[in-house]
This record gives sequence, C-alpha cells and structure tokens, in this order.
Amino acid sequence: MTSPLPSSPAASVLDLAPVVPVVVLSDAADAVPLARALAAGGLPAIEVTLRTPAALEAIRAIAGEVPDAVVGAGTVITPEQVDACVAAGARFLVSPGWTDALLRAMRGSGVPFLPGVSTTSEVVALLERGVREMKFFPAQAAGGTAYLKSLAGPLPQARFCPTGGIGPETAPEYLALPNVGCVGGSWMVPADAVAAGDWARVEELARAAAGLRDAGARCR
Repeated sequence: MTSPLPSSPAASVLDLAPVVPVVVLSDAADAVPLARALAAGGLPAIEVTLRTPAALEAIRAIAGEVPDAVVGAGTVITPEQVDACVAAGARFLVSPGWTDALLRAMRGSGVPFLPGVSTTSEVVALLERGVREMKFFPAQAAGGTAYLKSLAGPLPQARFCPTGGIGPETAPEYLALPNVGCVGGSWMVPADAVAAGDWARVEELARAAAGLRDAGARCR
C-alpha cells in the first residue's frame, strides 16, 4: 500500500480490524444495511468484490451513506476496474493477483491497495517494486499458516492479509503470525442471513470476528 486511508486514523487497511469481510452482493439494496451491521459489529473495512453486476452500485451506496465504513473493492483485475472503483468511492483496492499494468494503475489510483500473491517469487517481485503489504490468496490452498511462517524469516518486511478458505476456527492461527495484519473472510456475511435481511445476525457474527485478534494473541 502506498498511501494512508483518507479520513482514517490507521495508515493501512491491515490495521483497521482483524478481519476484512469479503462481500458478494447480488442486490445493491442490501449494501447499506449490511455495511451498517458490519461496522456496528466492529468490522469497518469492507471488501465488496467485483463478482456481480451490483458491485459498483453497492460500493457507491456504502461510500455515500455509511460514514463508519471503509469500503473497498475486491477482485480487481484490470486497470479499467481500478478507475471505475475509485470513481464509485472505493477507499482501497484488492486483487487476487497482479501484473505490472495492474500494479501501475493501482499505484496511480491514490488509494491503498493489496495485490495478491501466492508464491515467494511474487512477494520478492512486489518488494522490489516498493510494495510491502499484500493479499495472500488462496491462503489455505497455497500453504496456509505454515507457508506464511516460512516467509517471515527471509522476508520480514512483507505483511499480508490472507484470504481464501479461512473461517473463525482458523483465523486466530493466522492472526498470531507476525507478518499477518488481518485476514479476509465471508463467514460473517452468510448468504441466508443477507437474503433474509437478518442484519442483527450479521452484526453478531461481525462482533465475534472483531474479537479474534485476542484469540490470535493466545495462539502465539
């Protein structure tokens, strides 16, 4: 990441909360109540993925109506998407992987970004380009906590948000690692709760997730 979050006391998405909800929305009308529930539960950084046609409208709605949320865009894979997401109000960008063209666009966007990595060579390449904060994806499939522990020794300057296959049972193990700032996950936004508009349940799950850093400290 190359710049602080606007109007945020934290200089990095990795430091806003222990968990970043990864949100897939089919109906943009759900965006505002969902974001309010997550923020009320202690998870202000919200990654809305570009996996549905409703994503940009959802980002725009959260940015305009939920001041307690820090909304970002996930699954960003093209420079054109970078421009569209920032124009919609995204305050950070997350990609599953990266190319030099995508990295240039994200760097030029003026908002923080997490390019995705899954190998040591990708991490080294990003460090060479001045990027120290990254998404580790797909976390469980790419080696999980054992892989990240192995990276901490030779590459201590790299920090990660592992995402992919992580749940409330495994999140504390990741959060206990010195090179992990936060984790990404979707367990606090179950599809049935969103479909039913059960925002109280989402808030309860978010609150439990927000307390996982303490659990991670006990794993050290």
